[in-house]
Amino acid sequence: MAKPTDIELPNGVKFPIIHEDHAILAIDKPAGWMCAPTNWQNTGRNLQAALESSVNHGDYWARSRNLKFLRFIHRLDADTSGVLLLAKSPGALEAMSELFQSRDVEKVYLAAVEGEVKADEWTCEAPIGPASSRRGVMRIDEAGGDAETLFKTLQRQKGRSLVEARPLTGRTHQIRVHLKEAGHPILHDPIYGKAEGRKQQLALRAVKVVYRDPFRKKPVCVKVKVAKFIAAQGFEVRGGSSSNSQQPT
Repeated sequence: MAKPTDIELPNGVKFPIIHEDHAILAIDKPAGWMCAPTNWQNTGRNLQAALESSVNHGDYWARSRNLKFLRFIHRLDADTSGVLLLAKSPGALEAMSELFQSRDVEKVYLAAVEGEVKADEWTCEAPIGPASSRRGVMRIDEAGGDAETLFKTLQRQKGRSLVEARPLTGRTHQIRVHLKEAGHPILHDPIYGKAEGRKQQLALRAVKVVYRDPFRKKPVCVKVKVAKFIAAQGFEVRGGSSSNSQQPT
């Protein structure tokens, strides 16, 4: 039985499958879908609930793989698109979760930000904690949790910049808060950026995840295409569609 290259829900929504092996299925998560427990009913776009329902229903994409289990290993903000790893078994979930907790996973993002960033490279180590004024909003807080992000400026033009971000820790909204702290909030960020009359997609995309397979002890690199994202933010697409091809100017 041929395996579809997309997860297709009964309502026709599709999530592109960008990598699959014995333990992992990785998708290119669209913006707007929340990584939340299945019992979280405050959104009609609960990704985990939708996946579990589709697997339990025996939809073709899952049935062709004999899938009985599928759960996200790490989280992406609802407004962030890109690489999301899903475990195909409880054992894979446990082993991969340990990799993330021990910080043995490399994560790379692209962000389009306000202003022309002066530094070619910089590191932000400002601790992050919850803001008391609004639930779900984070802020720089000396009493908060350790947070570290490596940044590299890839392009600058017309009052905005294209930045590569590599978070070494996994605090909520870490990249968004650290870029706001640098004075360059992400474009179209409804929480940490400028208020905009018309809602546009947050200019943040998870483009690459690299780790060592805990079972087969081999390196795994999962990437998504980024040319469309780069062009949509008004930047030049250089040398292909991978983030590694983008060079600072």
